[in-house]
Amino acid sequence: MDKKDLRIVYMGTPEFAVESLRRLVEGGYNVVAVITMPDKPMGRHGSVLQPSPVKQYAVSQGLKVLQPEKLKDEAFVAELRDLKADLQIVVAFRMLPEVVWNMPPMGTFNLHASLLPQYRGAAPINWAVINGDTETGITTFFLKHEIDTGEIIDQVRVPIADTDNVEVVYDKLMMLGGDLVLKTVDAILEGNVKTTPQEDLVKVEELRPAPKIFKETCRIDWNAGVKKVYDFVRGLSPYPAAWTELHQGHSAPVMLKIYETEKIFCDHDCKPGTIVTDNKTYLHVASTDGYVNVLSLQLAGKKRMPVADFLHGFHASDVTVLV
Repeated sequence: MDKKDLRIVYMGTPEFAVESLRRLVEGGYNVVAVITMPDKPMGRHGSVLQPSPVKQYAVSQGLKVLQPEKLKDEAFVAELRDLKADLQIVVAFRMLPEVVWNMPPMGTFNLHASLLPQYRGAAPINWAVINGDTETGITTFFLKHEIDTGEIIDQVRVPIADTDNVEVVYDKLMMLGGDLVLKTVDAILEGNVKTTPQEDLVKVEELRPAPKIFKETCRIDWNAGVKKVYDFVRGLSPYPAAWTELHQGHSAPVMLKIYETEKIFCDHDCKPGTIVTDNKTYLHVASTDGYVNVLSLQLAGKKRMPVADFLHGFHASDVTVLV
């Protein structure tokens, strides 16, 4: 079968999924429809509906777009079946019911932003950086019942530099993901796919979870040690951002988001969370084995700024701590 005859249904929602769709469209593959999340209410009263990045791109290319509320909805399943897809591709979408993923004769494959079986779950890129990993990657695999457990088709390994934050890694994986999706489709077309059961890799790869990240997940523990705090900050930067509470005497605590730091390993007698600063150019926060040098941050209600700009309008005292 030629790629122009292969009927593809593409499923995805965020920016990460746009690159792979764009590569398919520009590569001349036959994308017969795109499935994405319903438009999200935005604005103060939810009066403005915001289409997903995938929908915006699909509409710009004149592609058919379906936005089911429920993937088991009979009308949606019937419409999906009428598309007569040979292959379905899933990139950053949602868990599919069997009636959907088992529909096309060539199967449904997913692009996942980790080296499966590591980091099964919703936030694999964040957790790889938070955990201080020096390597991550992307994986294509065929879907089956349990989430992120299907047989692996292909993988690409990517180094993580000590200075990379999650945005840098995200961008690398997004671009390489486009390459891997096309390579996987071509292998399926040529009939030379050789899959590997994840169970075979569990023996050599440590299983690590990648659960969804919530606000409370992002709170900094200053007792964790300099390296762990440093990795935690870059694993959440620039979004959703690691945060802490600024306590100053009897004033109400204020949320402080931290985006960029440096490691300073040394001995000291300060309690974790203690601020050491000249109130002009630097702000060091004590941890158990040194200081975390804060480079950029954002006070609640303000914009992100370099620490020197923050210190122009803020004066730390002996009772100022981060908790």
